[in-house]
Amino acid sequence: MHALQLETYQLTKRFGSFTAMDSVSLTVRPGTVHALLGENGAGKSTLVKAIVGYHRPDAGAVLVDGREYDISSPVVARDLGLGMVYQHFTVVPGMSVAENLLLARGHLPMVVDWKAARAELEAFMATTPFQLPLDAHPSDLSAGEKQKLEILKQLFLKPRLLILDEPTSVLTPQEADEVLGALRDQAHAGACSVLMITHKFREVMAYADDVSVLRKGALVATGAVVDHTPESLAHAMVGEGHAAPTSSAASEREVREPGTVKLAIESLDVMGDRGEPAVRALSLSVRRGEIVGIAGVSGNGQRELMQALVGQRARLAGRVSVDGTPFLARRAENRARKVRSLPEEPLGNACVGPLSVAQNMALRSFDESPWARGGLVRWAALRERARAWIAEYGVKTQGERAAIRTLSGGNVQRAVLARELAGEAELLLVSNPVFGLDFAAVAEIHSRLMAARNRGAAVLLVSEDLDELLMLADRIVVISEGRIVHDIAAAEATRQSLGAYMGGKGH
Repeated sequence: MHALQLETYQLTKRFGSFTAMDSVSLTVRPGTVHALLGENGAGKSTLVKAIVGYHRPDAGAVLVDGREYDISSPVVARDLGLGMVYQHFTVVPGMSVAENLLLARGHLPMVVDWKAARAELEAFMATTPFQLPLDAHPSDLSAGEKQKLEILKQLFLKPRLLILDEPTSVLTPQEADEVLGALRDQAHAGACSVLMITHKFREVMAYADDVSVLRKGALVATGAVVDHTPESLAHAMVGEGHAAPTSSAASEREVREPGTVKLAIESLDVMGDRGEPAVRALSLSVRRGEIVGIAGVSGNGQRELMQALVGQRARLAGRVSVDGTPFLARRAENRARKVRSLPEEPLGNACVGPLSVAQNMALRSFDESPWARGGLVRWAALRERARAWIAEYGVKTQGERAAIRTLSGGNVQRAVLARELAGEAELLLVSNPVFGLDFAAVAEIHSRLMAARNRGAAVLLVSEDLDELLMLADRIVVISEGRIVHDIAAAEATRQSLGAYMGGKGH
């Protein structure tokens, strides 16, 4: 297989009266990595979904190697050699890694020769930039490992063009470098072309050959990466007359001595999904007025630790206390001690998708005064509060009665943040808070976390982005194989030293 050339000619897509993509013409050269930048709602996902047949464009054309094709469905796209890794996971939870890989083919015999298939999959895994156990199930995998499985599924099909929607949003910097480096090498070897949606300028400058910028559905810049700077790309994304947004949370940090211990974890043991120890004799404390960041390669116990702290996973041994008394994460305890959480993938872990924005915002408080009287919920008052939060947090929604699953990822995160920061939260348990968000949303969420810290809240922050931790945290601990292996003031930490401990090589 050889890399293909992809062109879009005046591609246009409307949803009702809204033009999501307006006459976009761009070229992905064969054997190159092409980055696609733009804020949330700029039309990036609409563009790539139109290319792979997920959306039918209203006007324009898609050309593969100079020839126009009617790509009427993702099956047609796959047969042309176009592969796509979506931002939201598409793996089948009840099937093993091996079964998910085979299923990606689409054309399967009635009876699978598992001996031959297993040999083929093992040979394929030997050639890939990263490995996963073939017998593992997606429920056993961390978000980072699921992302790798999504990429492996497409690589298994030997695509001539691979489209990636935010491929590194759940990977650590080391994993991101590994994945993007391998994909760039494949592209430059002529095996495939790569079109990559990203928000990270570092990735564009380090791995892309060409870059295109969308703004409000229109193509506003395209060309070689060497002709651009992060600053010029940021200005193209947000338009003239706007300052390029940067996360200024670090500059908002108030100098203060940490207060008393709010959260104390002592010798905590937590089992993983496969019955193996995921968190081992872990001890950690978080004081009022400090952000403690947990760094670690995806799959080293972070997910299980946070689930155990918020009551979603059993604790095998050890003790967790808040304000010096035992804490079991019951609803009444959360309320009394003002403990709140912002979990990874909030639509799945902190929301009820079919319920409205207002109902989701009310989940913490619908049954307490003044929102409930005589066993009746005062929904009109809760909707009024939701409207105020929607305005304060800039949640883009058709209204407080819209189902929360209709919102974009950044707006779901803002809605959850409004609920969790209400009532002056004193302990925040936060996991990968800016998963796949544009940098305006990232800057806003970072500044809200910093504001909570500045007014004396204790914040425990798990992030697989070292840059985020180095900017936000007062202290950084590294978790490896379920244990804390390093503890350092953030001001003294470096990417290199943290990366060494994350990889088990620190001293």
